[in-house]
Amino acid sequence: MDSFREPSIQGREEPPLEDRALRPQRMAEMVGQRGVYERLEIAIDAARKRRESLGHILLDGPPGLGKTTFATCIPNELGASLQIASGAALAAPKDLLPYLTNAAEGSVLFIDEIHRLPAAVEEFLYPAMEDFRIDITLGDGVAARTINMPLKPFTLVGATTRAGLLSAPLRDRFVIREHLDYYSPEELAEIVRRSATKLSMPMDDATADEIARRSRGTPRLANNRLRWIRDYSTSRADGRLDVDIARTALTMQGIDEMGLDGFDRRYLETIQRVFGGGPVGVEAIAHTMSAAPDTLEDDVEPFLLRCEFVVRTPRGRKLTPKGDEHIGGPAGRGRLF
Repeated sequence: MDSFREPSIQGREEPPLEDRALRPQRMAEMVGQRGVYERLEIAIDAARKRRESLGHILLDGPPGLGKTTFATCIPNELGASLQIASGAALAAPKDLLPYLTNAAEGSVLFIDEIHRLPAAVEEFLYPAMEDFRIDITLGDGVAARTINMPLKPFTLVGATTRAGLLSAPLRDRFVIREHLDYYSPEELAEIVRRSATKLSMPMDDATADEIARRSRGTPRLANNRLRWIRDYSTSRADGRLDVDIARTALTMQGIDEMGLDGFDRRYLETIQRVFGGGPVGVEAIAHTMSAAPDTLEDDVEPFLLRCEFVVRTPRGRKLTPKGDEHIGGPAGRGRLF
C-alpha cells in the first residue's frame, strides 16, 4: 500500500516554527511512558512490515500526559495522514461520515474525548471499525433503501480521560489499550530542559528540577509553568533565569512547592476550617466554595488524593494529617460531623 512508506528522517531540516512547537513529532522524542512507547513501537513496526493497517488504539489517562502527542506521532511513524475529531462535536452519524469516507488507506483517525460520543454515533462506528464498511440509509418509509459503502482500512485512535464511561462494545473493539500514568520528577525535568531549548531559554538543572517538582507529574503543566516563567523572566528579570527567579515567578502565580495552586489550597482550607477536617460530601464543599462538584472531582481531587492530602470515605472527603500539616496545622474548630 502506498500509504505505508518509510518516512525520510536523515538529513531532514525541520521548519523553524515547527521546531519551536513543544509537542514532540516522533515517539522517539518523547520522554517517559516507556512501556507504552515500546508496545506501540512493536505494533507499528509489525504493521509496516506486513503492510497492513495498524490495529485500533485506545489511550486513557488523566489530562496532559501525552495522549494527543502519541496520537499525532503515530501517523508520522507510519508515514500516513491524520484526521482529528472531537467526541463532543460528533453529535450524529452524519457528523462522522466525512471523516470515514475521506480516510485514506492506512491513515489515522484520532477522536479526542471519545467517551463523549452519543450512542447512535458509537453504533454507526462499530462496522467501520470491524469490517471497514458503513451502512447509509437513503429516503424515508417504504421508499427507504440502504447502501453498503466499503471504507479503506484505517486506524482509529481514541483518547479519553474517563475510560469507565466507554461502553463495553466500543471498548472491546480496540485492539490496543494503553493507560498513561503520571511522570516522575526526573522525567519532567528532562521535558523542561528540552522545552527550554526549543523556547531559547537558559536552563540549569536546579531550575528544571524546581519546575518539575511543582508540575504535578504532568508535562502539559510543566510546559505551562515554563511559559509563565519565561514571561516573568523577560518582563522582570531582563531575560535572566535561575532557581530563585523561577520560585518567585511560580509563587506570584500561587503555585507552592508541591504544585498546589490557590484553588487547591482553598479546597483543603474549606474542609479544615468549615467542616473541621471532614468527613464531608463533595457537594457541600462545592456549595461552600461556589464551585461545581464536577470541577472539584475532575480538576482538584485527583492530585490531592495522589498526594495523600485527602481521602474519600463512605461518609465523604476527609483531610489527612499530611494535608492538615500542608496548610498550616490542625483545624482550630471542632468537627461538625
